[in-house]
Amino acid sequence: MTEPLRTPRSLLWPYALPYLAYVAIGALGDLRSHAEWIYLARLVVVTGLLAWFWRSYLPLRGPKSAPISVAVGALAGVAGLGLWLALRAPFLPDDAPAWSDSAWLGRAVVSTLLPPVIEELLFRGWALRLGVLASRARSLGNALDHGSLWDVAAGAWTPIAIVASSAAFALGHLPGEWLAAFVYGALMCGLWIARGDLVSCISAHAVTNFLLALWVRAGHWGNW
Repeated sequence: MTEPLRTPRSLLWPYALPYLAYVAIGALGDLRSHAEWIYLARLVVVTGLLAWFWRSYLPLRGPKSAPISVAVGALAGVAGLGLWLALRAPFLPDDAPAWSDSAWLGRAVVSTLLPPVIEELLFRGWALRLGVLASRARSLGNALDHGSLWDVAAGAWTPIAIVASSAAFALGHLPGEWLAAFVYGALMCGLWIARGDLVSCISAHAVTNFLLALWVRAGHWGNW
């Protein structure tokens, strides 16, 4: 059965709105002081948006074994944490206050569950595929309005697609995180190329965020 034409422009809101809602809710108050209600609001609103749009997303699974993708992603997530900490280290603040127990727990749980899904959907599921289509069409406008995300084969990539999607991912972070985020985004693109799915990317991202939360809890509060 042939999938219907779904242009990147027509799918922009389903892919982008959960991410934008997550960011917007975080801007409503000081994250450290109001973490409990901010992360609860993010959990409720963003989960609701994902559920609402779920049928609009292309499959997360690819042609290869999903359990193996989860395992490969988990290993990449550990490596990704090492890269993140090393590249972030020169930009860490000299003295960062600790979070309360409840604030840390709220962020640890929600950042493990939601950003891996919404960021991988947007930046690897949508932006990377758009970059591939734009490279083929030699026109971003034609790719947005006349391409179909369904036409991008599992694992397909171009240098422009990797750079553009990784740069977009980096810009969603603080300036001191830009280098680490760009490299991490490229690592996620590598998983997409190797496994041809988003399962591996989401698995890696979740493991990295979970381990980062544990690292922060050990006293390295500047990493948040």
